Amino acid sequence: MAPWCLITGASSGIGLELARVFAADGWNVALAARDAARLQAAANELEKAHRVATRVLPVDLSLPNAARGLFEASAGIEVSALVNNAGFGKHGLFADMDLAESEGMVLVNIMALMQLSRLFLPGMLQRRRGMILNVGSVAAFQPGPTMNVYYATKAFVYSFSCALAAELEGSGVTVTVLNPGTTRTSFFNRAGVHMSRPLPLSDPRTVARAGYLAAMRGKRSVTPGFMNRLVSLVSPVLPSRLTAGIVARIHRR
Repeated sequence: MAPWCLITGASSGIGLELARVFAADGWNVALAARDAARLQAAANELEKAHRVATRVLPVDLSLPNAARGLFEASAGIEVSALVNNAGFGKHGLFADMDLAESEGMVLVNIMALMQLSRLFLPGMLQRRRGMILNVGSVAAFQPGPTMNVYYATKAFVYSFSCALAAELEGSGVTVTVLNPGTTRTSFFNRAGVHMSRPLPLSDPRTVARAGYLAAMRGKRSVTPGFMNRLVSLVSPVLPSRLTAGIVARIHRR
């Protein structure tokens, strides 16, 4: 029987590409996101292309108790891989930001990821097999003026993932954090980022493939792309005042 993977934020972008990569390798996929119609279209595509089983789980992870509701909705399938991909950002000065939108970022990017990891982990530990793939960002490695809440949430994702991976060593369950850079998705439009000189964009399928392979190999962290890896190595050792200034200038473009 094929194993099941549950992917949040699976209706577009990196999440949809991760679903395609898992399905292509024979995994059944449970797809979670807000847009039920797009999820169903993705499920139909995957069933037809790869002859796998799918389940569509519409959910808004910015709502209280949404993670627990998603966990309960997945009853009846044995989730061997959890992919916490759902997340969003917003550009603007923190003092001008709508508080509810900032709270929503924390709920989706941090709280739902933490809750789902905690809810699905005991079953994996009992079976002594499983993997969690958390989608972070190179934003985790420096402060992000005018996107400060988003950058801070991704710092949490990176720290949480690496710490949990260490806790679970030898348990049969692995945790991997995927740290993409700027990627060709709808993220920037939703975040309200419109740079006059856009940064180079990665292909979402390439990013998804890197994350999938790293998770299958039990790696704790993967950062696709040479420049992104350089940022992840150099930024943490530079003064935060310097890296914050660089990010601020990039965002002002």
